[in-house]
Amino acid sequence: MVVQVVLVHGIRTSATMWRAQVEYLNARGTPVTAVDLPGHGSRMAEDFTLESALATIDEAVRQAAARGPVLLVGHSMGGLLCIEYAGAEDRPPVAGFVAASCTAVPRGVGLAAYRVLTRGFDSLPDRGMWLTNRMLDRILPDETRADFGAGGYALDAQDIALRSLSVLDLLAALHRIDVPLWFVNGQYDQLRVNEKLFMRIAQHAELVVVPRTTHHVTVMRPRVFNALLELALATLEASDG
Repeated sequence: MVVQVVLVHGIRTSATMWRAQVEYLNARGTPVTAVDLPGHGSRMAEDFTLESALATIDEAVRQAAARGPVLLVGHSMGGLLCIEYAGAEDRPPVAGFVAASCTAVPRGVGLAAYRVLTRGFDSLPDRGMWLTNRMLDRILPDETRADFGAGGYALDAQDIALRSLSVLDLLAALHRIDVPLWFVNGQYDQLRVNEKLFMRIAQHAELVVVPRTTHHVTVMRPRVFNALLELALATLEASDG
């Protein structure tokens, strides 16, 4: 059976952030689904809840699993949600997992500081989008710059989404994940803070650190990230064969 890919975006952005990966997977002949989480992208008008976000991932995974083994891929908040999902006690039909830019436990001082920072941006004129856009213009290549924000930015969902992450029991979930797992981080990613801890707990994990790259590894280095998807796909295809 053909390996299926499910892509889960990070906070504020949407499924459009994965366009470079979707194009690559389509050219490869690999079926792919990129979801919009509640409160984001095409679902901007909906309220974000942890339950609805996990239900969105579950629906996409189970539909894909009816057609073949599933490679689940999540970035940032999407990666944290996918850790919780893939490591559930009632194991979902996930054959492999790529967790990008999400090796941090979203609790305590770190989460509180990040929420304060985002509220500060939100209080600026234009809700700080002029500063965000200037930063993204500097770090993202032309080929992915427009894709990153093409689905809009979920500014209204941001704080409630961040607050909801604090209830995730990621360390317990990581210990239960028994499928091939790849952590992918940019060298300068602020969410590398618990990288060593995650690697100690995860049973079947490999770590890839992309040099000269920030938190936005999927869009900042799309060809590198696609090569890592190729590695994951080749691993699952070999085991399925």
